[in-house]
Amino acid sequence: MKKDIHCCATCINFKASRTENGMKYECVRLGFDTKPSYKFNCWDPKEHVKKWLKK
Repeated sequence: MKKDIHCCATCINFKASRTENGMKYECVRLGFDTKPSYKFNCWDPKEHVKKWLKK
């Protein structure tokens, strides 16, 4: 199940911001632009995702 939600959008390092040119998605830990559906080995889930995984 973890593989189904292991994506940047559920990580604590994911930052989404609205700009004049549309949405900007970035990893604040790595300093790179990303997309919500990208997956990396450094994934650190947000608290609500951790709680959901425990269920």
